[in-house]
Amino acid sequence: MDMLDKFKSVGTKAVHHAKTGASKASSAAKSRVGKKDDQYLVALDIGTEFVKALIGRVNGVDSTVEIIGVGRAHQGLNDMQAGAIADIAAVVENCDKALNKAEEEAGVSVRTCIIGIAGELVKGTTTTIRVARQEATKVLDIAEMEKIINLVQERAQEKAKEQLKWELGGKEPDVRLVNSALVSIEIDGYPVTNPIGFQGKDVVIQLYTAFAPLIHIGALEKTAQELDLDLLAVAAEPFAVARAVIGNNPSQSLSAILMDVGGGTTDIAVINDGGVQGTKMFGIGGRAYTHAVERDLGVEYEKAEEFKVGLSTNQILASKRPAVEAALSKTADVWLGGIELALGEFNKLDHLPHRMFLCGGGSSLDLLMERLETGEWYKSLPFTRRPNVHHIRPDQVAGIKDKTGDVTDHTFITAMGLLRVGMDTMQFVNTGSIRDKLDKMLSV
Repeated sequence: MDMLDKFKSVGTKAVHHAKTGASKASSAAKSRVGKKDDQYLVALDIGTEFVKALIGRVNGVDSTVEIIGVGRAHQGLNDMQAGAIADIAAVVENCDKALNKAEEEAGVSVRTCIIGIAGELVKGTTTTIRVARQEATKVLDIAEMEKIINLVQERAQEKAKEQLKWELGGKEPDVRLVNSALVSIEIDGYPVTNPIGFQGKDVVIQLYTAFAPLIHIGALEKTAQELDLDLLAVAAEPFAVARAVIGNNPSQSLSAILMDVGGGTTDIAVINDGGVQGTKMFGIGGRAYTHAVERDLGVEYEKAEEFKVGLSTNQILASKRPAVEAALSKTADVWLGGIELALGEFNKLDHLPHRMFLCGGGSSLDLLMERLETGEWYKSLPFTRRPNVHHIRPDQVAGIKDKTGDVTDHTFITAMGLLRVGMDTMQFVNTGSIRDKLDKMLSV
């Protein structure tokens, strides 16, 4: 794998926790020792509705992962807010349940983990910068690329801070880089796949970066600590979904819109010619639809959820169907408006990809798929034609195979993507001096 392939495939800054002395894990979490930690990885998708845990056996030779353990646990109504942890103790307990189920099936206890981060305050964007080199005949080396990437990341961080400051009413946020991936490089107008060794005057680089508030990342780090897990990386969940679909094929030229509809948020990633152009998130997910039914029909939350799910499974009384459909339809209108606003911000693309792939439990609602497939929402956006809408299937995830038979549908895609990002990170942890150079380039 050459240098640029490593830039493009690695998506994270690894976060390591040194553990000394006796474990400080909570009583809910058992000690995890693992067998040959470098060969196993656990992905924790801490969603608003469910925690999902996948244990993967990593094959570093061909960069593949076999899923050997699956666990899932339900979250309480107050455990998460808008995709972020609201009650650490409750989330730790739920994660422990999911992990125990996955470990029991896998027959192995694993400490190395990767956790996803979502929420409206996670900012992912692609930044373009042009650098005029003073010595055009001097060949580009790693040290110069490090300076250029650091410059891009500094500008992206300031942009993310400004966005968050405006959204938080003037409060100055403390943010941290969670993902960074190279989108493209041009030297004197010529696209290159590996800039090292080239000469030229003008270098134009596009770099995707995702930043998140320190308070959210700190909650995830605390969760991992309480579970006695070594946190390898934190990943923006739409970026993880993108990595799941793109895989590690350097010639991948996929262009698509990826949408993860969870319980609390909708996360969108736009991929153009195999590069992540940006990610957007907004706070409408599956629970917003349940709350709409709860409010309009005057029923308890659990009954509202039953009505919502029953609409897609044809297990609802005919007398209730019109009222439930009306409540869901109103929320779908607001949701589609959020999609329009989010996609409208990708104004640097000549046109948006016409392929749209959905995942996440919220996308199981038939009404959402129907509205995307038949509505007129796309006409105000730069599409060349009506988008083709499909769910992402687990067998479409590159390089990850399920050996359990439990990973059956689109609700597991985000967790599979986290395994992919974790594998990317593990590869570079084991590459010695190259890892040090990449850590410098992919950190602020």
